[in-house]
Amino acid sequence: MISAPEAALIAAAGILSGIVGSAGGITSLISYPALLAAGIPALPANVANIVAVAACWPGSALASRPELQGRASWLRRWAWVTAAGGAIGAVLLLSTPPGAFGRVVPFLVAAGSLALLLQPRLSALRGHRLHTSTPVLAASLLPVSAYSGYFGAGSGVMTLSVLLLTVDQHLARANALKNMLIGTASVTSAVIFIIFGPVDWGAVVPLGIGMFAGSMLGPRLARHIPANLLRWLVALLGIGLAAKLWIAPA
Repeated sequence: MISAPEAALIAAAGILSGIVGSAGGITSLISYPALLAAGIPALPANVANIVAVAACWPGSALASRPELQGRASWLRRWAWVTAAGGAIGAVLLLSTPPGAFGRVVPFLVAAGSLALLLQPRLSALRGHRLHTSTPVLAASLLPVSAYSGYFGAGSGVMTLSVLLLTVDQHLARANALKNMLIGTASVTSAVIFIIFGPVDWGAVVPLGIGMFAGSMLGPRLARHIPANLLRWLVALLGIGLAAKLWIAPA
């Protein structure tokens, strides 16, 4: 049973993680350790974190309306891919040992962070005009969204890197698309956990409320922070999380 001070801590972590995640950073970098600090064991904390992250979806959608204008048909097309990935990840979490996938997590997070840092140079090599490559985008989004449904820390950075390289070089617009795609993966995996897995609602409710509030602010910050500064902040957070997960796997 979570006490009132622990619930307040979780809600505050939710606000901060919602801001960071919806602005392009790593939500779980803040929320997951907060759940562990509240005394919740690793697996229930992971499930609670994934379920609560779904609350970022409507908040970031409302705050990102300028960047999402005209992208509804594109999102409807690709949301099915990330929803399928989220379902795959949730099923994997419920049926396989966490350590099997957890050993790969630090390298995936680090790769996404480095790709984010190198994105301007990679884009320059391809020319100023980027074209969406359907096979490449599908092959990238499906495993990343599956990882999002399994654990999720760093999946936003990975998705943002993919979108910047294949869809849109504008960081705020790519970030808005990332929030929507990660949101579909999160909602799908959350539904599966609610139906088939144990969910600690005492942790999910305050965390979800905080994340919703924070996700209303994140896209607005992303709109005003210089793109290069935001890129470095997000990438450094990702590399820090990769190092933490490598030293002390979740």
